[in-house]
Amino acid sequence: MLFNTIQYILFLPFVTAVYFLLPHKVRHVWLLAASWYFYMQWNPKYILLLAGCTLVTYTGARILEGMEGAPGRRKAVLFACLAVNLGILGFFKYYNFGTGLMNRFLGAVHLPQFPALSIILPVGISFFTLQALGYLIDVYRGDIPAEHDFIRYALFVSFFPQLVAGPIERSGNLMHQLSERHTLTYENVRRGLLLILYGLFLKMVIADRVSPIVDAVYNDPASWPGFGVAFATFLFAIQIYCDFYGYSVIAAGSARILGIRLMSNFEAPFLSASVRELWSRWHISLSTWFRDYLYFPLGGGRAGLGKKIRNLLIVFGVSGLWHGASLGFVFWGLLNGLFQSVEAVAQETAKKGVAKGFPARIRTFLLFLFSLIFFRAGGMQPAFRTIRYLFSSFNPEILTGGSFFTLGQGMKDFRILAGAVLVLFLTDLAKYLGKHPDEQVLACPFPVRYLVMAGLFFAILLFGCYGDTYNAQQFIYFQF
Repeated sequence: MLFNTIQYILFLPFVTAVYFLLPHKVRHVWLLAASWYFYMQWNPKYILLLAGCTLVTYTGARILEGMEGAPGRRKAVLFACLAVNLGILGFFKYYNFGTGLMNRFLGAVHLPQFPALSIILPVGISFFTLQALGYLIDVYRGDIPAEHDFIRYALFVSFFPQLVAGPIERSGNLMHQLSERHTLTYENVRRGLLLILYGLFLKMVIADRVSPIVDAVYNDPASWPGFGVAFATFLFAIQIYCDFYGYSVIAAGSARILGIRLMSNFEAPFLSASVRELWSRWHISLSTWFRDYLYFPLGGGRAGLGKKIRNLLIVFGVSGLWHGASLGFVFWGLLNGLFQSVEAVAQETAKKGVAKGFPARIRTFLLFLFSLIFFRAGGMQPAFRTIRYLFSSFNPEILTGGSFFTLGQGMKDFRILAGAVLVLFLTDLAKYLGKHPDEQVLACPFPVRYLVMAGLFFAILLFGCYGDTYNAQQFIYFQF
């Protein structure tokens, strides 16, 4: 079940109504049933994986709680739980990738090869696995107590607004909210609806409108050399940002109607003055997860510049692999780790902070755009081929000659897109300056705030992209 469908428009009010009509003590049971139903709309049999991940981490945490004073045994239990969950994730996500790499070697030395398997990646497995493992590690460290109520813990792992594409919530933020008594309030409903409308605007008016242009150029970069590839890469940055940011905002809005606050997953990343700052503002739940559970345990930046660079490259390499079973994703991650490492060396050498001016923001954005070629191209060879076409021509006239209007978008569509991107920029600028746009809108007089909400609603209705032509039935991060 997708956020941008009629099914979800009917599902959310029904779940909300029943939730608030039920007694408090059974509400979490209802939310768990609704969340599992929501997940089963993709592939019912994969609910067993979600339930298995939940059961293993719940049991592991309870065992860890009862083993105080036995560090060796506690570590063994932790590693066993990690191995089970990461092993399942690795099989579904990386089996064919790993065996493909091994088969290249085995074929070269004429040894039997591993068979390729027809594996369907369970939607959301990368997200709920990390969320459950984060909870388990927190219990192991003694940061939180183990949750004794299995139903409540299962709801924490599978809460439907953020189940399949995040944000990857921490137990310290979400768990206690699932136990609290919530009431249906006008404030939560209006704020939640505003967030949902803005998220759908980002997804359906911007991301889905950009999609056919990006697909056409990246499927045939030879026909769009030079500025054609450059413009398509810029549009892909807008697409993936609005697609994923839109999902996160809809998730936050859906949860807010129920009285639950999810963490912010994006904070105007494209206005950043350094790659480090960008990654502190982009997919924040994943960046902080890797920081807290991988970067810091490796030593972070405490052991000198050399080890800091090593740790950055490890973390970003793993982050790239998390995004997909492809060397292109791994290289994309390493490239961003390299950019951060160069910044760290420059800062250490100059003994001062990174410049914050406009040129630094342009440089940061261009570096991120370049790395996205490896993210989008579908592999190392396609990525290098795309880069070759990127630098093969100097033809800025391609942007004004009208040729892009043959890719499924006419002049009217480009004007709509430009206006929508301007709304995105102004909203992000306000957020970057510390003025939360949703709070600013809701603080306006009655006619103004409802004019804004009506404007978003009619923009989605009139300018939103629907149907298979625009791939409007999928969010990009579902594949991760």
